[in-house]
Amino acid sequence: MGHLLMIESWVGSMSRLLPSAIRDQGHEFTFLTRDLHHYLRSAPEGTDHPLLAARGVLTADTNDPDTLLPHIAELHRALRFDGVLTSCDYYLPTAARVAARLGLPGPPVRAVTDACRKDATRRVLDAAGLPGPRFAVRADLASATEAARELGFPLVLKPVDLCAGMYVRAVADENELAAAHRALAGFPVNARGQRRDPRVLLEEVLHGPEVSVETVTFAGTTHVVGVTDKSVGGAPAFVETGHMFPAALDAAQREAATTTAVRALEALGLDNAVAHTEIKLTPDGPRVVEVNPRPAGNRITELVRHVTGVDLAAACVDLALGRAPDLTARTTGLRSAAIGFLLPETPGILDRVDGTTGLDGQPGVLEAQFSRPGTAVRASGSNNDYLGHVMTADPDGPGARRRAEDILAGLRPRMVTR
Repeated sequence: MGHLLMIESWVGSMSRLLPSAIRDQGHEFTFLTRDLHHYLRSAPEGTDHPLLAARGVLTADTNDPDTLLPHIAELHRALRFDGVLTSCDYYLPTAARVAARLGLPGPPVRAVTDACRKDATRRVLDAAGLPGPRFAVRADLASATEAARELGFPLVLKPVDLCAGMYVRAVADENELAAAHRALAGFPVNARGQRRDPRVLLEEVLHGPEVSVETVTFAGTTHVVGVTDKSVGGAPAFVETGHMFPAALDAAQREAATTTAVRALEALGLDNAVAHTEIKLTPDGPRVVEVNPRPAGNRITELVRHVTGVDLAAACVDLALGRAPDLTARTTGLRSAAIGFLLPETPGILDRVDGTTGLDGQPGVLEAQFSRPGTAVRASGSNNDYLGHVMTADPDGPGARRRAEDILAGLRPRMVTR
């Protein structure tokens, strides 16, 4: 039985999946956090949060790695950890540093750090010769405007160190660039209390369908688990509105996407990690959007498991312990699984969602969850603003996405305007 140190977590599905994977494999974990209430607030009423299944919950300033590393070294002498892991992007470099400090299995610190920074990823991939969008990295608005003039509009403005599509915006001219830059500058500290880097990444707009390649790399070899498709809405924001696994691609498209993803992982030097690499299939060939050195969010990890039986959360546990994960695909009876997200159209207070009655019992519906009445709703600007979702499956072919879209088309959120 292994004893893992979990440093922070995402609040969503991975805060449930990762503790479950640890327990299901007969291991235990200690949870280290700077603010336990950040997680307890998200637990359904009347239930215990899965993170409370830890052998122990410890508090420390996880935002100060220089102080944290020697503190964890002291804990290690007393508690003896066999591995270190996290599911939260903001702490992936810290977890890698801790593992290296303790002499435990883990991905290379530099590779994880570069993958978690959108600007660093661009520079590494560009230096490795992977085709990508023209880009520039700037801090202040004046230099960003000058760079935008050189690149040419339209462009995409991205923060270099945020997640879930936060503050990523398409900008068509200098006025829109200024507005997007000001909005991002007004968010100087992220949700975990970490001060943000003020630099922005400006990129040429990429056209074409977007997919993600789900991989596991162990001991220098990358195994492609599959390819997921993505639908995006909420312009000028980029809000993920749904996914299906596996993506409905032809053999050439699948090969192009997977080859590009593996090349990106090799360029970054990422090893001993589950990764979720986003790819645009442009008319000029595949282009990397970003590389995430952790399992896919937005319930994609569960879509993969529903179709293939491969548990990417369990793979994270194995990798943290230095063990080869079991990536054997199994017959599940499903050919595709999809998720569709309900997005708010107007801000206000949610009164109800019409059209949800009886969804749980309908054929092909794996799950249907929606926000509770009384929830404060803002107009959607990122993947953090969903009103709920429906997860669907098709035992015969790639029909799961259409099923999810048909259900969402029949749902109507009703707001009490503030």
